[in-house]
Amino acid sequence: MSENTNEPTPLTDLGEFGLIERLTKDIELKNATSKLGVGDDAALIKNEKAMTVVSTDMLVEGVHFDLLYMPLKHLGYKAVVVNLSDIYAMNAVPTQITVSLALSNRMSVEALEDIYEGINLACELYGVDLVGGDTTSSLSRTVISITALGQVEQDKVVKRSGAKETDLICVSGDLGAAFAGLQILEREKSVFKDNSAMQPDFSGKDYILERQLKPEARKDLIEYFAKEGIVPTAMIDISDGLSSELIHLAKASKVGVQVYEDKIPLDAQTINTCEELNLNPVMAALNGGEDYELLFTLPIQHFEKIKREPLLTIIGHVTDQGSGNNMVATGTEALIELKAQGWQH
Repeated sequence: MSENTNEPTPLTDLGEFGLIERLTKDIELKNATSKLGVGDDAALIKNEKAMTVVSTDMLVEGVHFDLLYMPLKHLGYKAVVVNLSDIYAMNAVPTQITVSLALSNRMSVEALEDIYEGINLACELYGVDLVGGDTTSSLSRTVISITALGQVEQDKVVKRSGAKETDLICVSGDLGAAFAGLQILEREKSVFKDNSAMQPDFSGKDYILERQLKPEARKDLIEYFAKEGIVPTAMIDISDGLSSELIHLAKASKVGVQVYEDKIPLDAQTINTCEELNLNPVMAALNGGEDYELLFTLPIQHFEKIKREPLLTIIGHVTDQGSGNNMVATGTEALIELKAQGWQH
């Protein structure tokens, strides 16, 4: 009998997106109502008058959150928001969520109530209904899985694949703050482990800590698009770092991108914290992740309308695919090739 000499492939060889592509490459959509499947921020299901948008995200203890410094109410809130961000990335309005939990025996009823307090707060603030879910036991870690649903008119759907040459590349808010906040939390965790009598020092770090522990999805930007009659040509949420998301958008749209280092929006607290920790704030924005801002492209004719809009920043433009994906360095004007070095799940 012949032996199979092929060695198993480690998950790390593929990474998150390589794994998803490999597992789903042979999937074919069989139902006429299934308009978009795996490969974007959310799936699209056609109904009578609009499109239903569906997205699922999972948070795993020890991978996505640390209960040593993550308040349970914040955990519930964040679990909802990261899913709603994917719905907004399709230019849709979230409407319902379901919540599934795997709970270890360390979790008390009161702790679970704290998680649901955060979930309910997010639902209230974003106008979303909690309509179902599941609970089960876990032998070790707590896991939260949330499925979010939303609605969008068929002619307003925005995918990752619509960017065109000369389009403006824009981002909402500022970037890198969540990563900076995580570094502070990890630093103080290390200090606490070495000396439990030491009190954590979070002075002057309120903004970056909130960006890590209690992020917000950009409902306001989607409302701005609707008010101004703007439909982006492509959009994606920034969960794994600006560089990775730019590459995903460029690949889906079959284009190149050119962004400018000095245009990447950074908060002063992010810059100061990165300098304190000997980190490059631009690298934090490019590769840090968990900002849950929106990266999108707009036709160049919108320039006059958006150039002073405080909700967004123009950071570059779309180029032809052959030009690649690059950042123009400040001062030298050298082209630096963008690499997908964002956080790996």
